[in-house]
Amino acid sequence: MVATASQRALTDVLSTVTGGIAQCASVALTRIWLIMDDGDCGVCGAQSDPPLEGRGLHLAASAGTPRGGDWDYGRMQGAFHRFSLGERKIGRVAQSGEPLLLAGLTGSDDWIAKPDWIAVEGIRTFAAQPLVFRGEVLGVLALFDRGLLDAAAFEWLRVFADYAAVSIANAKAFEEIELLRGRLEEENQYLREEVSAALGGGDFVGESEGLQKVLRQVQLVAPTDAAVLITGESGTGKELVARAIHDRSVRRSRAMIKVNCAAVPDSLFESEFFGHIRGAFTGAMNDRIGRFELADGGTLFLDEVGELPLAMQTKLLRVLQEREFERLGDTRTRKVDVRIIAATNRDLKKDVEAGRFRQDLFYRLSVFPIDIPPIRERRHDIPLLVQHFLVQTSRNLNRRIPRASHAALDKLARHHWPGNIRELQNVVERAVILWQEGPLTFPLDAEQPVGITAGPQTSSQPPRVLTREALKQMERESIVEALRQTRGRVFGVGGAAELLGMRPTTLASRLRALGIQ
Repeated sequence: MVATASQRALTDVLSTVTGGIAQCASVALTRIWLIMDDGDCGVCGAQSDPPLEGRGLHLAASAGTPRGGDWDYGRMQGAFHRFSLGERKIGRVAQSGEPLLLAGLTGSDDWIAKPDWIAVEGIRTFAAQPLVFRGEVLGVLALFDRGLLDAAAFEWLRVFADYAAVSIANAKAFEEIELLRGRLEEENQYLREEVSAALGGGDFVGESEGLQKVLRQVQLVAPTDAAVLITGESGTGKELVARAIHDRSVRRSRAMIKVNCAAVPDSLFESEFFGHIRGAFTGAMNDRIGRFELADGGTLFLDEVGELPLAMQTKLLRVLQEREFERLGDTRTRKVDVRIIAATNRDLKKDVEAGRFRQDLFYRLSVFPIDIPPIRERRHDIPLLVQHFLVQTSRNLNRRIPRASHAALDKLARHHWPGNIRELQNVVERAVILWQEGPLTFPLDAEQPVGITAGPQTSSQPPRVLTREALKQMERESIVEALRQTRGRVFGVGGAAELLGMRPTTLASRLRALGIQ
């Protein structure tokens, strides 16, 4: 029974139970049938065409010591592999949940299916015990014995069946846990892929020298455990860089936990970072795991680290140096293995000089600094970013991907972009939402020169007014140019309709109206 309870795999539990009983001196054959759906039985599913549909008793384990003949007592297939509930002795035990003891067999009993086998093996007793766990019958444990079982031996079999039922239920629970764990890992992988896609497919968009330098730094530092300090203006993609470092590190199988330091109140800092135990303070009704403990074995991303007050910086420095901490209200010291990646849009060197940031913490965090250039310093990447956001937004909105003209892209390149990539993404998303047909327009004053604040219009020249004929001529020239660039291709990917941002049917109608061949 001890060996049975120590098993976790269902097949191991079943073989241990039947194998243990089969070692008894007078036992000829012992078997276990489990109640299951027919579709879950590997034997029935492989033999039945079409597959059985229903629920019944299926032979799951068999062991014994034959006296004569060429019988294979470990064989799972055969006439007695499956019983319906209520069918024959085994089925009735499973249906009623009541044990059955038949002693003094002679082989002439009407219910015996193979009297010759009873005679050759010298079977004197048939006993069956239901496998019951928490009021539910899981199956039947049965044995054929060459001796006469008395009430004490039958009661011993009842005790063994109870232990077996518990072990079978535990094994099924372990299998379900492993199944759910595997499913959870698959879902986590799927979610990681979705997050990577939302952040740019896990890659960086752009070809500028500034971006290439950042990528080289990511490749260099990712395989190490060095602390990284990412600096740059708001909206430049500091979290994306942190995610790239984590995903390329040996810690990628564990979580990257993010903490926005600017959003943590001073009174909750210790609880947020290190956790607390029940009763540590008013309102602490349960134990709580802190961010450091959650990130154990993985990466802790400290966003806006420059916003931490000095008192909190001291507590953070201690755990970074000692790699240990105590939950709030607890005396137990816990070890932690965490890689730190910090990010800020502030100049921490100036904050150190001004006494607003601890110098020792600054050097602890900035073992490997990475500075992300603002988008105005990598203007050649703007067309690539716009196209990336157009595709991403259109897919999210389930809409056709519009095309941005060279003139529109040039206007975007002249914008100052104080919000950097985040602002550019918002502008593109808004443009896609507003777009109906025709050229894609972006809702900003894109012609504003870099560094120049827009002021009131001083030009006294009124806007140019075009006649209907002039508008028709401009439309004709635009369509002809699109056909020339696409070599006459109207429909499909890369066709004139896509280039013009029009539906193919609309373009075909305009071709006829304008007399374009």
